[in-house]
Amino acid sequence: MTVQSWTFLLVAASFALYIGIAVWSRASSTKDFYVAGGGVSPLANGMATAADWMSAASFISMAGLISFMGYDGTVYLMGWTGGYVLLALCLAPYLRKYGAFTVPDFVGDRYYSQVARIVAVICAIFVSFTYVAGQMRGVGIVFGRFLEVDINTGVYIGMAIVFFYAVLGGMKGITYTQVAQYCVLIFAYLVPAIFLSMLIAGNPIPQLGFGGTDVESGVALLERLNGLHQELGFAAYTDGTKSTLDVFFITAALMVGTAGLPHVIIRFYTVPRVRDARLSVGFALIFISILYTTAPAVAVFARTNLINSVSDQPYSEVPEWFTNWEATGLLAFDDANGDGRIQFTGPDSPVPNELTVDRDIMVLANPEIAGLPDWVVGLVAAGGLAAALSTAAGLLLVVSSAVSHDLLKRSFMPGITEKGELLAARISAGVAVVIAGYFGINPPGFVAQVVAFAFGLAASSFFPVIILGIFSRRTTREGAILGMITGVSITAAYIVWFTLMHPELNNADNWWFGISPEGFGTVGMAVNFLITATVSRFTPEPPQHVRVLVELIRIPKGAGEAHEINA
Repeated sequence: MTVQSWTFLLVAASFALYIGIAVWSRASSTKDFYVAGGGVSPLANGMATAADWMSAASFISMAGLISFMGYDGTVYLMGWTGGYVLLALCLAPYLRKYGAFTVPDFVGDRYYSQVARIVAVICAIFVSFTYVAGQMRGVGIVFGRFLEVDINTGVYIGMAIVFFYAVLGGMKGITYTQVAQYCVLIFAYLVPAIFLSMLIAGNPIPQLGFGGTDVESGVALLERLNGLHQELGFAAYTDGTKSTLDVFFITAALMVGTAGLPHVIIRFYTVPRVRDARLSVGFALIFISILYTTAPAVAVFARTNLINSVSDQPYSEVPEWFTNWEATGLLAFDDANGDGRIQFTGPDSPVPNELTVDRDIMVLANPEIAGLPDWVVGLVAAGGLAAALSTAAGLLLVVSSAVSHDLLKRSFMPGITEKGELLAARISAGVAVVIAGYFGINPPGFVAQVVAFAFGLAASSFFPVIILGIFSRRTTREGAILGMITGVSITAAYIVWFTLMHPELNNADNWWFGISPEGFGTVGMAVNFLITATVSRFTPEPPQHVRVLVELIRIPKGAGEAHEINA
């Protein structure tokens, strides 16, 4: 069987599984649609959370980022995993104890304000659509290469699949679909990693092969890659070029952004008890760490394979994988000196670089570059789609619930029936799928960069008001509203200015204090905290029932049971 045949078979089988699960677990009530009926086990919720969070950025783009950035790419590993510790300690159990359906639901009640609720809804939609753009872009890349269709057509196919099980099943269908998607994506990630570790380092454990010896040269793998890099004019792979300040700000933005992502937080409303929320985070960390400790190894294998495969090779003799990816437009050769050979060089090389590689293809192309069996290549395609679609579905549900529950039920149409609310949720999910598809076709950057922006927006909008809402009785609605608006506005403005309006200025020489757009969410978060705390100090304190509510959220008593304050 060919690569395309294997891809068709494995992708079709996985899609049939997802759709079958969605039909079996379709939502029959608003509680099913929003929080899966509140009866998901911690183990299943941990797997679903891992799939929800390990998006196309984690599966497709993160190892590609590290393979190109080297040491600098570790900020994504540190930030995205560290955020889960923060989530487990500071947010998950308290929000589960409160027992709301959505993050705007908590914000609206805690800050006793419909305006605060609506601002939170707008922030949730803004963050979700920024994030989902990266997922739909990832779907298009996978379909574009492996099914040999246009990337935009690939996005349309992904839209149709997500529309089916997100609109039909709601959170209940999405949860159990995401359990299956986690199994698919982690198997698809580990199998080629193990193959490559055996081929390159002679060790079946990628995490050990990554720090081992290159079989071909007998030199330590990272040392050999440093040498290859420097020969081609690149900086040493294990050297960092980012400033310490920027590394700190990016890592912090990703950490607090993880803890503030609405589609992750909502997962902890789906378990029966407060204790289960903590267990879910623990299971999710274990499941996530399997992929995240493998990603640096995959990055090293991919970079080494790419250099060995094409650097200084005659273009007329390039392997089949090269021409296949070239057809997608994500890999390009420009013979600048007319010698017919591929010069893949760094910025300090006297020879101009003639090879343009989209970093989002590195994980997907890696098995082909290494000459692994065709079924492994097809498996990676199925895994990439599972990662992108699982997160896209979770994000679209956030948008759907924000519109139907927070805007209609809790704000503008309090008398709406449950049947009407469920219909509104499904319609808004459908509309959200269409908008997500547009952003997938017209993304503002590569996958991981777009996702990093979403984390920055979440950090600057939700994290401060949730933390203060849980741990500070004195925080007022005026402070929360102004804090959210100010934090997300300056972060969005900074990102738009450097990435969309003036991309030619997007470098360390022009950034404020050397802080990149990916890291500016930390500044937005600090401004949010400052504005919220300052305004709260000079405005009337919250009503007595709100102060009691804050105390009840934090009291450990009843932590073993579902002590839902908002029942």
